[in-house]
Amino acid sequence: MPEVASRAEAERLLAGGAVRVDGEPRPKSHRLAGGELLEVDAAERRDVALEPETRDLRIAYEDEQLLVVDKPAGMVVHPSAGHSGGTLVQALLERGIAGGDVPERPGIVHRLDRDTSGLLVVARSQEAYARLQDLVRQRALDRRYLALVRGRPRSRTGRIEAPIGRDRHDPLRRSLDTDTPREAITHFEVERLLSKHALLSIRLETGRTHQIRVHLAAIDLPVVGDPVYGVPDPDLGRQFLHANRLSFPHPFGGGTVEAESPLPDELQAALARLAS
Repeated sequence: MPEVASRAEAERLLAGGAVRVDGEPRPKSHRLAGGELLEVDAAERRDVALEPETRDLRIAYEDEQLLVVDKPAGMVVHPSAGHSGGTLVQALLERGIAGGDVPERPGIVHRLDRDTSGLLVVARSQEAYARLQDLVRQRALDRRYLALVRGRPRSRTGRIEAPIGRDRHDPLRRSLDTDTPREAITHFEVERLLSKHALLSIRLETGRTHQIRVHLAAIDLPVVGDPVYGVPDPDLGRQFLHANRLSFPHPFGGGTVEAESPLPDELQAALARLAS
């Protein structure tokens, strides 16, 4: 790894998201426990100029501290290498999102894959960000998904507990075959059985990268339309994974925030096609 010349340079790399721990960018306040894989992209990086972009987004909930947005499939959550524009962050800048330690990711508490649609909460202040992060650590952020899988589960409900980390052989994939395992727990319940497929309701207890897709593939229930871990579906053109419900105690008191998102049209069409 190239030697970092100064503390200022190290802080610049941290702020730019060039330092990753077990494949995930971490704030400079993150403490290492030992045994993690530390990666540094020391190549010269250009700061991303965050300019607001106008996009028609559905806001499922909004107040002065936070908002819950319904992200469409195909949209990246925040700027990164290869995705300098067209992101959810840039589409939300005019709504005053804020908080966090990475400049390119103001307010982003948790993420969805580019081709996963649905709900996520975004902070509007540093205090809101910190309190929402506490809810994530306490596993008080109740995240529900709908996933269409190939195959039929052996039971109506199930719990998958299998650590996930960067794959030993392919650094772009997550896997159970890893040198950097992190706890991962997924719950599922059958919503609907088809002849060769099943529609599952998923609840995340942890939120590892690609967790649902990796866990379902591991029990021989690959997600339809997922070209990496699941079953490609050219007619669908995206993975059948949708974050349809989100609920959590409001971090500033005042009850529970609850939001729902209907199944997008293309997923409804795919479900009807595979059910016929």
